[in-house]
Amino acid sequence: MNEIDINKNMFENIKHIDENGKEYWKAREIMRALEYSEYRKFLPVIKKAVTSCETSNVNVNDHFVHVADMVKIGSNTKRKVDDYKLSRYACYLIAQNGDSRKRVIALAQTYFAVQTRKQELLEKEYNELTEDEKRLYQRNLTKKGNYTLNQTAKKVGVKNFDKFHNYGYMGLYNGETADDIAKRKGLRYREDILDNMCSDELIANLFRISQTNQRIKNDNIKEESNANKTHYKIGKVVRKAIKEAGGTMPEDFPTPKNSLKELEKHNKLK
Repeated sequence: MNEIDINKNMFENIKHIDENGKEYWKAREIMRALEYSEYRKFLPVIKKAVTSCETSNVNVNDHFVHVADMVKIGSNTKRKVDDYKLSRYACYLIAQNGDSRKRVIALAQTYFAVQTRKQELLEKEYNELTEDEKRLYQRNLTKKGNYTLNQTAKKVGVKNFDKFHNYGYMGLYNGETADDIAKRKGLRYREDILDNMCSDELIANLFRISQTNQRIKNDNIKEESNANKTHYKIGKVVRKAIKEAGGTMPEDFPTPKNSLKELEKHNKLK
């Protein structure tokens, strides 16, 4: 793997997904990736990037969101620290305003410039998709997300994956298991519930999947029972976020008329 690929993976590995399925990075994680040792020395770079954003007549609040995170400072102690949620465009501006003497900065500039342009095209293309095409797109993302989550869960001792995923569903769906969801949707035995969700319901599940994967890794979760509890907890956190945002609860989304399997079988999707 060459240097560019290594740095690409580094930036992708610290990417997060929010409750709306949108990607973001945390400033303190980007700081370490760009080889800055202290946050106070990194803040001037963020401020320059914010100024560049303002100068370009782009809404700063869409790309730089100030947050306060709780971080561990001891065995059982946490404290609140300032941070930012950054869009891909924000990361690009930060790279452009970073220390150009650093090799990693030059690589970041190239990577985020190319990826920002790709993202602009993807968003435009996504908005032009039909609902069924959006479903297929989000379903593919959940397949990739579940594969990654399963690999992470396996490493910490999970063996019963049906039970593990049920914990996530129960947290997100107010106690419903996968079988309960399937029955409510009127699905046939063993029919995949994810193939019978609208795009917004899939996005909610993708957020649950990605955040569980991150929590298991970041908190160094061990043993199957703890992984199950974590999946349940994250499901509830996502549910609470949807409720507080005034969104539609996942169980209240209508079930699409046709499953994705049926649509693919009849060549209704490209």
